[in-house]
Amino acid sequence: MRRQFRSLVSLNGSLIALLLISPLQADDKAAMAKPVIENGEAQIVEAFKENWVQHDLFVETTFDSDADGKPDRMHVSVTRPQQTDTEGLKVPVVYQSSPYYSGTGSNDPKFMWNPRHAVGAEAPKHEEPPAIKQQERRKVLSREHLKDWVPRGFAVVHSSSPGTGLSQGCPTIGAPNESLAPKAVIDWLCGRAKGYTSADGTEEVKATWCTGKVGMTGTSYNGTLCLAAATTGVQGLEVIIPVAPNTSYYHYYRSHGLVRHPGGYMGEDIDVLYDFVNSGPTEKRDHCNCEVRDKELLDKLDRKSGNYNSFWQGRDYLNQMGPMKAALLMSHGFNDWNVMPEHSVRIFEAAKAKGLPTQLYMHQGGHGGPPPLSQMNRWFTKYLYDVNNGVEKESQSWIVRESAKRSEPTAYAAYPHPDSKPVTMKVSARDFTTGNLLTEAQASATSLSQSPMTIIDDYNFSAAALCKIAESKNRLLFATDTLKSAVHLSGTAKVKIRLTCDRPAANLSVWLVALPWTDSKSINDDIITRGWADPQNYRSITEDEPMKPGEFRDVEFTLQPDDQVIPAGSQIGLLIFSSDRDFTLWPDPGTQLTIDLAKTSLTLPVVGGTEAIQAAVSN
Repeated sequence: MRRQFRSLVSLNGSLIALLLISPLQADDKAAMAKPVIENGEAQIVEAFKENWVQHDLFVETTFDSDADGKPDRMHVSVTRPQQTDTEGLKVPVVYQSSPYYSGTGSNDPKFMWNPRHAVGAEAPKHEEPPAIKQQERRKVLSREHLKDWVPRGFAVVHSSSPGTGLSQGCPTIGAPNESLAPKAVIDWLCGRAKGYTSADGTEEVKATWCTGKVGMTGTSYNGTLCLAAATTGVQGLEVIIPVAPNTSYYHYYRSHGLVRHPGGYMGEDIDVLYDFVNSGPTEKRDHCNCEVRDKELLDKLDRKSGNYNSFWQGRDYLNQMGPMKAALLMSHGFNDWNVMPEHSVRIFEAAKAKGLPTQLYMHQGGHGGPPPLSQMNRWFTKYLYDVNNGVEKESQSWIVRESAKRSEPTAYAAYPHPDSKPVTMKVSARDFTTGNLLTEAQASATSLSQSPMTIIDDYNFSAAALCKIAESKNRLLFATDTLKSAVHLSGTAKVKIRLTCDRPAANLSVWLVALPWTDSKSINDDIITRGWADPQNYRSITEDEPMKPGEFRDVEFTLQPDDQVIPAGSQIGLLIFSSDRDFTLWPDPGTQLTIDLAKTSLTLPVVGGTEAIQAAVSN
């Protein structure tokens, strides 16, 4: 309240002091800048668009990953509307944590594992990369999200994850400290943890401007850390919007028992990623390299077998979702061959099973790609401003169709599509290495040629090259008749392949493709989905059983989830080959795999089921 004093006013010859209290100027509270919500979304407020308050601090955690006898502190930067200082405004927070803010290492192949060796063989250790020069970014760790959310009345907070930038501790690539670090930042925002002006000082910083409601978002590793924080069950984390997150380091670096590299990063493994982000305090790096990289990661990653073990189990966030209570809007691309779509689908399904508010946004592109800003806004507005906009009651699945803009997804009641049903397809030989992919009705009406067929492994041939040639001793290719109507696939395809091998171990790769192969620039014109497996792991991904010549075994595994409409005029093709030069190890050419066609099949998730695909391929 503003007061005016007037003194020494003469009245009837006397001097008196008169106090005048002026009224509020049209109600000062109404004049204060405040968030504006319209149509269930936070709107841009002119007063929030400039003169932001920006500062940094160091939040104390509950762990000591660099073993110096003191709790590690995380470097945090804050950007918030100036009204949080000048008018006492309290705001919710959009928060992102990352290991990438302060520089990264080299992607030179000499610092990655050489794939040129046999499956199951010990690989020679790659060279150690040069140390990352430590950077000192202070008040603004990142400008990501600032323009989207601060003008709408949110604070935006960034933090460097352990052992990166100015954050203390060691990078551990999925160990508990990477979950507990963002938890500590959220605890500080909610008044439960301490923040300091320096990494080693005692002067405290408090988030008195925060409402105690936090949402997280981020892409790739940054998206992983959203989920990592949520699995702690930390109070105040109301909603997360991960984009293309790695939700399991085993699923990122392995596939059904097979050593498989992320697309575009041949030879990368979890120790390589450690070196790539190890940008933290230089005086701690020798300790971290010894205790984390060498004794933990390199000792337990097991590139020789590719098996799932307790090390990988502890770096799989699906196993840690018990305490999670944050709402989830998940985003991913169906053609992301770096962090593959199974990462998001598996967490979406688990969150839905837990009864959490969930929604899935999937596009047809590659790595990255957040939901439309309006969709994100509705989720943040609902859970951070407590606005009853009904977002949790909307369709659970939003799929960007093949020719649509990413801002214009199609709503479905669920993912997979509610009308999607598994349809088993049979294979039949036509000539030396090609054949037919048939519905069960077609198979029963046809005299099938299902004698065993042999392929010879040769990593020098790409899958695209194998699809374009009429015959090849290096692959089997089975195709449906030309589709007379479009076929909508939605869900996860799986294969069952009965095979034997002339060597104890081999790669097994499967691509589902649209034929004829066009070399189109559109990412989803040729590739439908893909998958990889180690036939040694046909019973379990935790144990190898070497193959014996002449001894057949059934290898069953899933391909990557998809939702795609295969247009009329195309054929659906099943490509079976051994080494995939873009993803697997590269053993010497010559391994022979013999496939028993009578016991080999493909199960497709078809919208409309058997009737739909039968109608598309019928004469």
